[in-house]
Amino acid sequence: MFVKFLIVLFVFYNFTLEIRANEKQLIINQLINIDNITFDFEQTTNEKKEIGVCILVFDNKLLCKYKDSIQKEILINGKTLIVRKKRYDKIYFYPFKNSPLSKIFNKNDLINLIKESDYNLKRNIELTYLYKNNNKVIIYFEKDSYNFLGWKTIDQLQNEVNFSIKITNLNSEIDSKIFKIPSP
Repeated sequence: MFVKFLIVLFVFYNFTLEIRANEKQLIINQLINIDNITFDFEQTTNEKKEIGVCILVFDNKLLCKYKDSIQKEILINGKTLIVRKKRYDKIYFYPFKNSPLSKIFNKNDLINLIKESDYNLKRNIELTYLYKNNNKVIIYFEKDSYNFLGWKTIDQLQNEVNFSIKITNLNSEIDSKIFKIPSP
């Protein structure tokens, strides 16, 4: 009886692994055909919510405009991440290559992250990847359509950042000039 139970458990476990691998591959197949994504976002950091619009261009280009009173923008051009507060004419520069976001915004790195991540199916698909210094990156995908839903990371100040997205457009024509880093 115990041997039969072990056999059933083994078959179920292998079947579950097969489903997880298939879902990861379906997500990857969908990503392969995406060059850029325009999306609305909600960012939550330490219970502070911010909203706005972003354009993500693979590989490693992002422009986010926050809907707030300080006219905050995030700009990544592949090497540098800047936070710009237009209302106060302030620009803050940060290195990008060590950020966990560099794994998400580079298509090949994102595909590798998906392959190497731990799979968890809750309300949606959660893929968890351990990054440098045991920091976790969690990427969310919709469980039926496999659409990209956002991510959770730890920022440079050790704050948990939840970034939820709602895709509004795929593979639009994007003017590359929008990713030009302003002079300090």
